[in-house]
Amino acid sequence: MDLFGTAGIRGSVVTKVTPELALSVGRAAGRDGETFVVGRDGRETGTALAAAMEAGLESVGADVRRVGQLPTPALAFASQGRRGVMLTASHNPPTDNGIKLFADGQEYDRDAERTIDERVEADDSPVAWDEWGHSEDLAVLPNYREAVTEYAREHGAPLDGLRVAVDCGNGMAAVATPQVLRALGAHVVTLNANVDGHFPGRESKPTPETLSDLREFVAGEGAESREFHLGIGHDGDADRIVVVDGDGEVIHEDTVVAVLAAHYTEQSDAEDPVVVTTPNASGRIDERVEAAGGRVERVRLGALHEGIATARADGSEGTEVVFAAEPWKHIHTQFGGWIDGVTSAAVISRLVAEAGGVEPLRGPVTERPYRKVSVSCPDDAKADVMARLETAIPEQFSDASVNTEYGVRATLPDGSWVLVRPSGTEPYVRVYAESDDVDELVEQAADEVRRAVGL
Repeated sequence: MDLFGTAGIRGSVVTKVTPELALSVGRAAGRDGETFVVGRDGRETGTALAAAMEAGLESVGADVRRVGQLPTPALAFASQGRRGVMLTASHNPPTDNGIKLFADGQEYDRDAERTIDERVEADDSPVAWDEWGHSEDLAVLPNYREAVTEYAREHGAPLDGLRVAVDCGNGMAAVATPQVLRALGAHVVTLNANVDGHFPGRESKPTPETLSDLREFVAGEGAESREFHLGIGHDGDADRIVVVDGDGEVIHEDTVVAVLAAHYTEQSDAEDPVVVTTPNASGRIDERVEAAGGRVERVRLGALHEGIATARADGSEGTEVVFAAEPWKHIHTQFGGWIDGVTSAAVISRLVAEAGGVEPLRGPVTERPYRKVSVSCPDDAKADVMARLETAIPEQFSDASVNTEYGVRATLPDGSWVLVRPSGTEPYVRVYAESDDVDELVEQAADEVRRAVGL
């Protein structure tokens, strides 16, 4: 059984993430802890899945604290010192739902997920009737918002007078990001700020296309009277963030990571400040971190928490992981061990206020052209295809240094790079490239992928 993808369990509520699965996963996970916080996003199917999850947990003796609808980072915050379950499909369509498991504020690692897989397959029975757990309601959202607000005050400058437009996407950001930014002094205008599991305002995944209303609102007709400094877009559970400048243009996700990574590196007084990111992340992150006196370590996509643990274990006494991120998803390690789009919104806004605008903040970042393409590849062929590419890519780019730990990444002498890796959730092999000649580079790599697939 292989339930878990790169971000928990996710899929159709009819064919995969059913109440039966939630019950089984609850029984499997409940054997690991005495108390679980259980939350959900705004999806229509969340109530039923949460009920099944709670039944599974309690039937093996775990106590449940129901925290209701809230952002995934708020659930992770509440799981500190205990365990947690979030019912969410993040940016997937409303027909889907999902399960994310947390222990002490961090997502389950691969070993813990394998254990859950094995237990679900074994289908263990409940414990004795008089050993079942109990449940009660628990309010955590006010504490989370207050904690984010206090943490953000340690970074950047006050938001007094900063005008921010926030597109909540009918998701859980609606109950967190506007409230935090207002508490910090910003003037906030919201779009799609009613929680609705049908996502009527736009698709849950925030992209340049789905954020068209936000972009037009920030930069459209009459914008000079509003004078928005930036716009923020979230996904359904508020772990992702997209930043829009005052002209309505989406700031590249790796530029956002580079800005935050440089800030945390500069702020740190550690001898060895480390930023953890993923193989598909831009070299602009390395440039800004190294200029600030730190270094970058990479880990497979979807495993930032594992990368943080490895960097800490392999580092010296003076090593400190100051920040971790993959595109659109950030872990503010001084605040907690979870991905947190609400905290990113607060910290980025204060950095914009300190810099006097978005452009001065992003100015030091070198932005080379970046492209990503997807090549169709059946899931059951991915292993063989990647094995072929471990030979083909180094042969195609013979002057590059090659790393095959997380896909195949070739870095050329001029700093350009290309990465080929299988998607963990869809039948594709992804090709990422960053170069002044990015179109040529990405097509060279994509042709190798197509040959390996047999297209």
